[in-house]
This record gives sequence, C-alpha cells and structure tokens, in this order.
Amino acid sequence: MARTSHGLGDVDALLERFLGERSQRTARAYAMDLQSFADFAGLEVPAALARLLGGGPDAAGRLLMDYAIDLLGRSLSRATVDRRLSTLRAFSREAATAGLVDWALSVPTWDEITAAMRERSVTDSEHYLLPRHPDEIDRLDVQHYAFKAVLRANHAAPVPREAALVLDVGAGSGQWAFDACDDFPDATVVGLDLMASKPAQPPRYRFVRANVLNGLPFGGGTFDYVHQRLMVSGIPLAAWPAVVADLARVTRPGGWVELVEGPWAFDREGPATRELLNLVTEMLAARGLDTTTVVFDSLDGYLRDAGVQDVTRRQIWLPIGEWGGQVGSLMATDLRAGLTRMAELLRAQSRLTAEDARRLIQEALEECERNRTTGPSAIAYGRKAL
Repeated sequence: MARTSHGLGDVDALLERFLGERSQRTARAYAMDLQSFADFAGLEVPAALARLLGGGPDAAGRLLMDYAIDLLGRSLSRATVDRRLSTLRAFSREAATAGLVDWALSVPTWDEITAAMRERSVTDSEHYLLPRHPDEIDRLDVQHYAFKAVLRANHAAPVPREAALVLDVGAGSGQWAFDACDDFPDATVVGLDLMASKPAQPPRYRFVRANVLNGLPFGGGTFDYVHQRLMVSGIPLAAWPAVVADLARVTRPGGWVELVEGPWAFDREGPATRELLNLVTEMLAARGLDTTTVVFDSLDGYLRDAGVQDVTRRQIWLPIGEWGGQVGSLMATDLRAGLTRMAELLRAQSRLTAEDARRLIQEALEECERNRTTGPSAIAYGRKAL
C-alpha cells in the first residue's frame, strides 16, 4: 500500500539531497529535467514531485504517461524523452529509499507511449465538434480579438493584478492566456488543451496537455483565477456540472472563476443560417453536446451549484457583418471559417454537397449583413468561498 502522508517539506529535503549527491554536471541535467516536469504540471518543482509521489503507483503511472505524451507532442527526441522519464524514476527510487513511498515508479515503454498517443488522438477529440485544423488557429485568434474588443478587456471578473497563478481551460491558440500574461504581470499563466498553443509563447506561459473531461490535473485550491470560454462545442451537456465543479475545485478560496458561452442561435438569423445551424445541431446531438440554449442559460447556476459565491451574469451581443464595424468584420470572418469547417464535416457524412455548402455559407453571410444579425454570449463569474 502506498504511503501518502509525507508533506512538501519531506519532498523539498529529499530534492536537495537528490541533487546534492550528484556531480555538478549531472545535478544541472537532473534539475532541468525536473523543471520540465514541473512546467508540465503547472507547479513549482517540489509541489510537482509531491503530486507525483502522493497519489500512489497507479496515479503516478497515469501522470507519467500524460507527461510522456506531452513530451512527444513537443517533437522532442526519443533520447530526451527517455532521459526525462529516467530522472523521475531515479527520484522515485530515492523517495523509496528514504521511506516516503513503498512502491516503485513504473516508466512506460516506448511502445506503450506511442500506442497511448494513437488512442488519445482518437478519443480526446471524440466530443469536440471542430478538431484542430491548421486554419483553426487563425479563426480562434480572430474570435478572441472580437470578444476582447466588445469587452474592452481580456476578462470580465475583477481579478487583482497581483494574481500569481492563472488557468485557461480550453486554451485553443493560447492568445487569451498570452494576453493574460500582460494583465497579470507577476503571474504564471497555464493554458490547458488537447493540442499545443501557438509556438511564440510569453516566458510566463505554461502549456499543459490534458482533457478536461478526464479531470483537471491540478491539486485543489491551486489557481487565483480560472477562465473557460466557448467550450460548448466540446463538453457534453451532461458533463457540464461536473466540469464546472472541477474548475471551482482547483481555484483557491477567494479566487475567481469565469465562464463565457453562447447559444446555437443568432438574433435575426435568416433561412440559410437556420438551415446550416439545423444541420450542425444534428451533429451536436450525436456527440451528446448541447443543441439549444441550456448551457448558455445555466452558466451562473453551474457556478452557484459548484459553491461559487457572489456570482455575476452579463450578456453581450457581437455584431456579424461589415455593418458592425471592426468587431462585425472579425465575427463575419469567424463565422465564415467556422461554417466552412462544419460544412466539411457534413460533406464527409454525405449530408451536404460542396456546391450547396458554398451557396448556404454565402447566403448566411449576406443574411447577417442584411438583417444586422448579432450573436449573444453570456459571461458568468464569481468567487470561491473562503
């Protein structure tokens, strides 16, 4: 049976001894490897190692597999991946010798890692309507700047600039989190997603590869501010209460949680827009995703049910089309790209021809311009109870 009663001080002392007993060159290499693991976990090195040791052998094995897949996802060499995993195994042996654990860390084989990567490439995006595509980065950036222009800020919750740890769940391109590095000049900002963020990342940004549906890989009370936006196309309707409860779990007492979502409907939409949305909602239903306005209507309720207090709900409208100025132009670009991607999925299912897709998308954009269509979004935020 695993011993889990050791504290952070035990691990800190063991870490000092572990590095101190090595040659200067080896200690530097080990320290770099351990820092890499800590960056993946979104924690300081001692806390990351305490997490590795504290959950028992099965949890440690799963965490190590997640880390190995993350390393491969960064296109690191096999030798580098092997070395970093071996360093963690060496540290776990030191922990066993010191009596902190009574089990051995099992490092996955190369075949096990690559097999897990293949499996996750299928299952991780099982529910998400628009799996990552080269053009998706640009679309997400356009969408981000439209929201930022309407809000006149990167976020709505009154989070103090002194926040030290910020989490963005469903980071997408990473741009919201990159801008959050400017909003919170002393913070480490962690972006969590199935796929890596854009490569040009600020120094205080850390990416963690994980699936929110499998639970957030962080300890309770870790972050000063947790942000999640536009995940209605990736989180099944039945999973929303549990996901929001997990967002609250990793938020520190007194910290802030913010959610932003829109419905699958537009104000003053035309017939072509509605025809496309009807086809899309059929795909949503097949994935167990929200097809109406349930999530949009329930954001503040999800927060309250998760124990979040002082919940505020706001609603904004984003214009779609040149009539809406810069924001309208951005949202028209976002809509065109999003509908094009969805049409590709419909064509793959033989439910829409290429000619009909082009026609409907063009007509939908013309309708938005003619009808001065807007897209509503709800913003809900609150503080975790002290």
